[in-house]
Order: sequence, then structure tokens, then C-alpha cells
Amino acid sequence: MKPVWLDSYPSGVPRDLDIDPNETLLDMIDSSVTAWSTRPAFQNMGASLSFDDVDQLSLQFAAYLQNDLGLNAGDRVAIMMPNLLQYPVALFGILRAGMVAVNVNPLYTAHELEHQLKDSGAKAIVIYSGSAHVLAEIISETDIEHALVTDVGDLLPRLKRWLVNFVVRYVKRLIPEYSLQQAIPFRAILNAQVAAYKRPPKISGKDLAILQYTGGTTGLSKGAMLSHTNLLAN
Repeated sequence: MKPVWLDSYPSGVPRDLDIDPNETLLDMIDSSVTAWSTRPAFQNMGASLSFDDVDQLSLQFAAYLQNDLGLNAGDRVAIMMPNLLQYPVALFGILRAGMVAVNVNPLYTAHELEHQLKDSGAKAIVIYSGSAHVLAEIISETDIEHALVTDVGDLLPRLKRWLVNFVVRYVKRLIPEYSLQQAIPFRAILNAQVAAYKRPPKISGKDLAILQYTGGTTGLSKGAMLSHTNLLAN
């Protein structure tokens, strides 16, 4: 039976979408950063990252995950932060390393965070320093081996980075104290060499790209399994 909504499609809009089963988000990222290299990709707090900046930083992030942290394709890496320039760098880096991104609400309680980390099997997390104290409460109950901790201004220009991070931590006091043996400064990725990055050879459209958890309003939050093809089609 023909879906009724097709009758509302304007003239010229295709009724079907052909997706190459071998195409992945890695291909989309590669083509985008090449096509728009000098244009702004993301802006925050008066600073901007060009597509070329995101390309280089996400490749460094991917290389860091692969070589410095020793993670493998298919491993789950959680991201727990608000809207910062670090987010797309981490997300694209995780995908380019052939790993699975696990988005985490930065306002989660320790109980909610523990459930999601255990359910996803995440081995590493990229986390905003203002949420790190929540992770510290429950990290021993999870499989997290590495915690990349980022401050608000970590990808801002040097003077603004210092000023913003100082104000957030010492003036507004938005960073509760925490103790994490697994903690690594986010900016450690900047020491990674792009040449050391190895593109995963066997990633296909059917492979898992993101575990996107539901709101949990009807029970425990559940991870929606989104493949590369799912996201490319959208």
C-alpha cells in the first residue's frame, strides 16, 4: 500500500532515496571538510572553527583514541558535555576512528550516568569538567578506563581560553571538586600526530555509529542503535 504522505510531496521531490550501503559518515565528513575547508563550520563564544580546523582536530582526536588510549574500532566512547566547540571534534574523531559515540546528557545524576555507561559498555568518556564530579561518584562501577576532561574554553584562542576557564572555575565557581585517577586533559589530543591516524578498513553503512539514549520517561533510558546508513539517510 502506498504511504499516504507521498500525495503531499511537491512535484520534483523523489519518492525514494538510494543509499550506497558502503557509504559511511566517514565519507560524508571527508567530502565536507574538503569541499568547504576554509569556511566556518562551528562558532561559539565569539570563536570559530573552520572545516579545515575540524578536520585536523578530529583526526588528532581519532589518532589519540587509537594510539595513546589503545582503543579499537567498535569500542564505545561517551560524550558528556554541553554545546562546546569540543563536541564536534570529539564526535567526528570517534566516528573517524571507527568507534561508537554514546551521547550523554550533561545534567545526568550519578545514577542515570552509571546506568548509561554500564548499558553501553563505554570504555572512555569525554566529559565537561563541571560534570566530572558526577562521574567520579560512579566510575568504579563502570568499564570506563579513560576520562578526557575538558574545560569550557579549551578550543578558544589562548587569551580567551585562559580568561574563560579562570572565570568559570574561580569566579563563578561552576566546577565542583572531583578526584578521577583516569582523568586526562582534553588538550592532550593536540599532541597527537595526524599521520598516526589509521582509517578503519572495514567500516560499512550497516555498522553502528551512535547509541542515542531515550529520555527514560517510561522507565530506564534505552539506547537507540543508529547505523551510519540511518544517519546518512536522515
